[in-house]
Amino acid sequence: MYSKNDDPAAGGGRPPSRFKASGLRSRHLAAHVLVAAWVALALLAASAQQTLPAARWLAIHLFLLGAATTAIVVWSEHFAVAMLHAPLPDRRWSNTRLAGVNVGALGVLTGIWTDLHVLTGVGCGLLITAVGAHLVVLVRMGRGALGGRLAPIADYYRAAAAALIIGAVLGWLLATGKAGPHHYSGLKQAHVHVTLLGWIGLPVLGTLFMLWPTVLGVRMAEHTTRLARWVLVLAAGGLLTAVAGLSADWRPAAVLGIALYAAGVAVAAHLFARTLRRRPAISAAAAWMLAAAMGWLLVGVVVDLVLLAARPLAEVRDDFGSLVPVLLVGLVAQVLIGALTYLLPIVLAGGPKERASLRAVLEGGWVPRLVVLNLGVTLLALPLPGSVGSAGMLLVGAAGVAFLALVVRVLVRSGRGLFTDGDEAGVSRRPVLWGTAAGVVLTVLAVLVANSGGDTSSQASGAGTAGAGAGTTRTVAVTLADMRIRPARIEVAAGTSIRLEVTNTDAQRHDLKVEDGPATPMLAKGQTRVLDLGQVTRSREAWCTLPGHKAAGMTMDIVVTGDTSETSGASAHDGHSATTTTRGPDLSADFSSGWQPRDADLAPAPGGTVHKVELRAAHTTVEVAPGVKQQMWTFGGSAPGPTLHGKVGDVFEVTLVNDDEGMGHGIDFHAGSLAPDKPMRTLQPGERLVHRFRAEKAGAWLYHCSTAPMLQHIGNGMYGAVVIDPPGLKKVDHEYVLVSSALYLGTPGSTAQVAKTTNGTPDAWAFNGIASQYAERPLKMKAGERARFWVIAAGPSDGIAFHIVGTVFDTVYKEGAYLLKPDQPGGSQVLDLATAQGGFVETTFPEAGHYSFVDHDMRHAEAGAHGTVEVSD
Repeated sequence: MYSKNDDPAAGGGRPPSRFKASGLRSRHLAAHVLVAAWVALALLAASAQQTLPAARWLAIHLFLLGAATTAIVVWSEHFAVAMLHAPLPDRRWSNTRLAGVNVGALGVLTGIWTDLHVLTGVGCGLLITAVGAHLVVLVRMGRGALGGRLAPIADYYRAAAAALIIGAVLGWLLATGKAGPHHYSGLKQAHVHVTLLGWIGLPVLGTLFMLWPTVLGVRMAEHTTRLARWVLVLAAGGLLTAVAGLSADWRPAAVLGIALYAAGVAVAAHLFARTLRRRPAISAAAAWMLAAAMGWLLVGVVVDLVLLAARPLAEVRDDFGSLVPVLLVGLVAQVLIGALTYLLPIVLAGGPKERASLRAVLEGGWVPRLVVLNLGVTLLALPLPGSVGSAGMLLVGAAGVAFLALVVRVLVRSGRGLFTDGDEAGVSRRPVLWGTAAGVVLTVLAVLVANSGGDTSSQASGAGTAGAGAGTTRTVAVTLADMRIRPARIEVAAGTSIRLEVTNTDAQRHDLKVEDGPATPMLAKGQTRVLDLGQVTRSREAWCTLPGHKAAGMTMDIVVTGDTSETSGASAHDGHSATTTTRGPDLSADFSSGWQPRDADLAPAPGGTVHKVELRAAHTTVEVAPGVKQQMWTFGGSAPGPTLHGKVGDVFEVTLVNDDEGMGHGIDFHAGSLAPDKPMRTLQPGERLVHRFRAEKAGAWLYHCSTAPMLQHIGNGMYGAVVIDPPGLKKVDHEYVLVSSALYLGTPGSTAQVAKTTNGTPDAWAFNGIASQYAERPLKMKAGERARFWVIAAGPSDGIAFHIVGTVFDTVYKEGAYLLKPDQPGGSQVLDLATAQGGFVETTFPEAGHYSFVDHDMRHAEAGAHGTVEVSD
């Protein structure tokens, strides 16, 4: 049972006796086998990164998600038993949870590597379930347990489990592309922080509260229990704040969170420093290594804090990745080496004399090993040339190998056989010790190889026969930035030799892999590599191989003119123009030279009570997104058609002329009431009719083509707005009309485009027919001015939730009725409209700034249904 010698606070200088509880040893053996397997896979992946795209990512995740997670799940449960003096959990359920963690991790990594989102989702679900069950066990373990001064350490393990659950959810969003290109960088930073500082950092920090005084052979400092709780509040609370801030791209919250985390680490470091005594430590080598590890943790979070505070989040992005070797080698590996230096002699020795002898072996040359290891970590972490980083890798590797050699000597020297000595349960502990020691060194090597990152360009010639472009060589400048590849599409004649000059201008690393062709290495900001595809004879796709980047839209089509194969999502028979893509437009690209946005201002209603208008139905080429032109079916040469404006009681005489040589068209005005048989009939090419209706009711009305299939006619641009002012409508400074709609790229009526409209999978969404046009050319007004926004949801299948960031609507008019007026105390945030509904909102812009307006269905907003109101003083 528990005794004085079991508690470092009592000065016994020995680890708790439950560290050697025989009930867990067989499980530890299995765990170490799993850890060794994960680390071996990580080393295999890391060694292949010169030729295998994204191998560095895979190596790091094999180690962190596989090896580290397995070890933490096992040892956090084991230490919690010791700290809380709780009964051992049921071994069967513990093994089930451990199996769930490993199978889930394997499913996640396999799903991401093979781009199978279903498998990724299932793996994430299983991992979250297993870790959630682990968290439940840790919580229940504290109920009714004897507890003790070390009991608060178990809270670190609980907080770490919660951090991994959050990290898994964020990882799933990133890997499947559901984070979207606009939120990808922020969520990636949040994912990296919560896993490294939460799942890895918190258990290490908590364990040091027990391990540090134990290694020194002294009592815990006074108030250790209270300070341990405060450190956890600062570290865990700060981390949660930072993750929320990074996810929302709000730097003040991110900076505050990391500052709190750093404060917690500093408090712990100060507490450990107070524990020092003049008398020698039981193991000076272990003490110095633990102290160095704590120092690297403090350095890592302080540097992270400086990076976040000094520059905008968009510029920091992947800089935290440079701290990976600091945290994994400087912190985790060094803690493991220090712990084993102290614990192995206790476990192996038969008495004090043998313990001292074995400890002397493990501490042999510890000063130069300590210096070499930490010098290597320094070289790896600093932004120095690649040759210096390679030197750091060699130094850390040498220190790791030297320690493994000493472990082998200790195991042999213990004189009880490597695989024959069993504990009281009859279970050999030699494999456990071998697995632990080997795992430490393999950890070091895995991190080193994973961070070595070759930059040798991988080039290959594309095989093919001569075609129309034979003898022609074309060099294309390709830019990687903002989760996009520019250009998003390249068209060439068959037989053309293609050279891609690929430059990464982004803060985070990217690469470019060509389908069945060459790939660049991972490129840092400013790096350029040339890919020689040779003669190309068929269409293919290219993409960034980092998990989640392709799903988020970081792809490019290389389309061979006349190629009828269904590759890369682009086919010639689908009728794309040279600037379109079936995947969706590149909203970060530039509009064509001379492009002008659709005027969103609502023109005043013309005088008189009868308004005569002529609309001609025809096919028109329209730039529907930045650099993307395609044929649309239009009323009056634009999509949407002209906006009609009048008052209640006005009569509209609309002459519809069908100039379309290939099909019939009709028109349906929702603002009028009349039998549809004749005025809404389909006109054949060359025919005309006069559609006359009286606007009896006020509102924002839709008009559209009345010819079947209306899904295709509306989806290809045949719609518009009719605005009928309510009686007594007050004048405002600005009045705008915004018609929301979905965009389906491709030749109208083609098989591919019909499938997209039928399945409801648009390529983009837009206001007034052009995606992102008002982000490029904002609506402008002055502070204090009042604006009215008429909004109509044209669909053809989606409604809208219209919102302006930074404002509150004081007037809401929807479907012919006021829902809110300025004299009422309430306010509104969204004008929600189903398909074909309309209304308006009013607001006053209080001060200068840039106010984004969006469809608050963020799928739509991030795919083009957004713009800006630029307010000046």
